[in-house]
Formats: sequence, C-alpha cells, structure tokens
Amino acid sequence: MTLAQSAASAASASAAAVASQAAAQAASQPDAASAAQPDSQPTAQAGAAAPAPAPVERPLVQYKPKALSLTINGKEVGPLQVPEGLMMIEFLHEYAGLTGSRLGCGQGVCHACVVILDKPDGTSEEMRTCITGAHFFNGRKIRTIEGHAKRNEAGEVVELSPIQQKFLDHFSFQCGYCTPGFVNAATVLLERLKREPVAKADVESTIMTALDGHICRCTGYVRYYEAVKDVVMSTPGLVKDAA
Repeated sequence: MTLAQSAASAASASAAAVASQAAAQAASQPDAASAAQPDSQPTAQAGAAAPAPAPVERPLVQYKPKALSLTINGKEVGPLQVPEGLMMIEFLHEYAGLTGSRLGCGQGVCHACVVILDKPDGTSEEMRTCITGAHFFNGRKIRTIEGHAKRNEAGEVVELSPIQQKFLDHFSFQCGYCTPGFVNAATVLLERLKREPVAKADVESTIMTALDGHICRCTGYVRYYEAVKDVVMSTPGLVKDAA
C-alpha cells in the first residue's frame, strides 16, 4: 500500500468514527420538538369535560313574610305581610307611606328616625326606627311626625302642635332633616313633665338631657333648646315653682 492509500484509509476511518459518535449522541437526546409540545391527547380530553356549574347567588339573610298590625297616629294599620327583619324606618316609608321620619346614620346614633311609642300605662318614649325591627311594634301604638299637627277632614294641617309652633317662632331648624326627631323628643319631654313637673332650677338640665341624643348637622342646638324652654316655661303645670 502506498503512502497516499494509507492516508486515505485513515481519513475514511476517522470520518466514520465521527459520524457514528454524532448519531449516538442524537439518539440519546429527546426530540426537541416533542419536548416543546405537550401531548395533545390530555388537552382534547380536558376540552371534552363538562363545564363547571355557574355560581348561584344567595342572599345572606332570607326574609320570610310575617303579619304585622299596629296603630299609627291613632289609625289601625294591617295586618300586612312584612318581611321579618325589616327595620321600622323602611316599613314607615315603603308600607305606611309615612316619610317624615328621617333615615340619618342608620346606626341609632343621630336619632333623626325616632318615633313615639305609647305604652299601655299612659307613658311614652322615643324609639329609634333605623335599628328596631318593624315586628317589634306589632300590636303597639306609635306616633310619627305626621301625627302631631291637627288636620281637618280633608287632611289639611289647620294647627301645629305647641312644639312645632315654637320651633317656627324661634327659627330653630335650618335644613330641617333632624327636626322630626327633635319634635318627638320634645313632645315626650312635655308629656313626662305633665306627669312629673320639675323645679325651675332643674329646667335647663332636664331639657338638655332630653335633647342630648339628637344630632343637628346644622348645629342649631341653641335655638332648639330655646324653643323647648319657651314651651316648658309657658305651659302651666310643667314647672313646680314657675311664677
């Protein structure tokens, strides 16, 4: 064999070895295309699965209707089917058509929503309707701001109550939103003083205590107080030693 033939034979063997090694490495590595693309069969199976059911919205509380009967401003109302848990302020507005009682804070703080609860023993007290359920008043008697003034047969106001008139005389209110609550509070106070008169020296503190829970955003407290004091001092029998 010549030198040229020996060189050619060595080159051929070396090329064959390189090719064999490259083939072995290619066989030992996973197909890049197969690794990059997931199996299509699970995807097809997932697509064929039934869709998840749609969420169902449910109220936090289910209010069941319950009969309600009461007396409002001297008139019997009901029985009406009213949802249990409904606040009295909503009943007055939506069922009784009496919108004079005002919804203010909704938490029983401002007292704009109060009505007068008349008790069997002849006494009366304020009740906050924004935090008291309507069915609490079942079988009971209440008065709202609409029940204070005197009306004729046509329902027209012909005479205001003493408290209402004094509030006008003293320009006690500005926007008037809190006024129904102040009227009811002062009315309850006058009715209590008719049963239990106070000494003249205690008039101011008695009025302040009676009105203390009521909030006026227009800050008309002084004129509310002056109007109530005017009524108390000018009404016979409310103050023990009044001149």
